[in-house]
Amino acid sequence: MPVGPQAVRQAREAVAGRFGDVGVAPGSAFADAVLLVVSELVVNVLRHAAHSPVADVAIMVGAGQLVVSVADAEPCLPALEPGARGAGLRLLAELAAEYDGDVSAEPAVGYDGKVVIVRFRMPS
Repeated sequence: MPVGPQAVRQAREAVAGRFGDVGVAPGSAFADAVLLVVSELVVNVLRHAAHSPVADVAIMVGAGQLVVSVADAEPCLPALEPGARGAGLRLLAELAAEYDGDVSAEPAVGYDGKVVIVRFRMPS
């Protein structure tokens, strides 16, 4: 999706639109946590990768996990160590931990950029 003023809303709507496909109950606490993660990840693109023309937002389910990833064209990886995280990354880590998940970041494959990944264990 294009990076701009509508990016957060568009990302949230796109992910919420996939909830039925991936087994997430709309309106549940888990759905709210996933949408908050999407919002924070896209806001981080707007703040820290403003020169990135697009953000690639993905949601996947497998092996009992739901994975949200957001890729952008900024190659600088965020500091993920507990003491170095900003408020947004701390929130992401806390939300993921509530569902036995985690936050990671890695260089993008095939272009100069990065992918931030948040994993959740799917609630039963």
